Amino acid sequence: MSEDNELLISVTGAGKTYGDHRALHPINWQVNKGEWWGVVGPNGSGKSTLLQLIAGTETLSEGQISIEGRDLGLYSRKDLSRMIAVLQQDGLPAIAYPVRDVVEMGRYPYQNWLGRESADRAGVVDRVLEELGLMELADRTLDSLSGGQRQRVALAKVMAQEPRLLLLDEPTTFLDINYQLQFMELLAAWQQKSQITIVAVLHDLNLAALFCDHILALRDGRDSGQGTPQSLMTGEQIHEIFRVNPTMVSHPDHSVPQLLLRREMD
Repeated sequence: MSEDNELLISVTGAGKTYGDHRALHPINWQVNKGEWWGVVGPNGSGKSTLLQLIAGTETLSEGQISIEGRDLGLYSRKDLSRMIAVLQQDGLPAIAYPVRDVVEMGRYPYQNWLGRESADRAGVVDRVLEELGLMELADRTLDSLSGGQRQRVALAKVMAQEPRLLLLDEPTTFLDINYQLQFMELLAAWQQKSQITIVAVLHDLNLAALFCDHILALRDGRDSGQGTPQSLMTGEQIHEIFRVNPTMVSHPDHSVPQLLLRREMD
């Protein structure tokens, strides 16, 4: 959680149109350093589009996005790669690349034209492998790992990148509940240690409430609400965003809202 409320991301009237399709209507949103935001909403609501605009992989149709007070378009690609890391929902493909080699790819933004970096940062990969319990898998190839293990390697790769902002696009979609929780706990530990800022598109609202400081809700490409899990995750708000009628309960250990689905025929 942010301690100094220093602004990192400023989104002002930002929108995106593809031909005749408006994927994201103009949105205003601010993210402070050290915060963890969950971005939620139905399929096709503009969540991934928003992440792509912040990452600079898509261009704005209107409005402005600033990072640390500077227009996103003024950063070089290398500058952005040192500042922002992106992890997609499918993580890493099952290919015959050793784990260590994949994690080392995260250091690319800091290497010179010879593929080398300063000696004082040479141990970053080993440290990350140790922190995520991957050292014993370092010489194994990705195609020999389970989906949960590959997603942990994907996280190690972005940790090795040492970004100040991490963008996650549905990172737990293909994981079972054990790996989902493990992955989110690893993120929480990293954030607590480094004060990294996280923006995560999440489908699981209960995970979002457990781990995120704030939630941005989108529907039909429009802002449907911004706030804490306690303020956003009410039965009325969930119905407005997702068109379902949930039963809301408070988590017995963490006092955050949790959603129970109801069968409409009951």
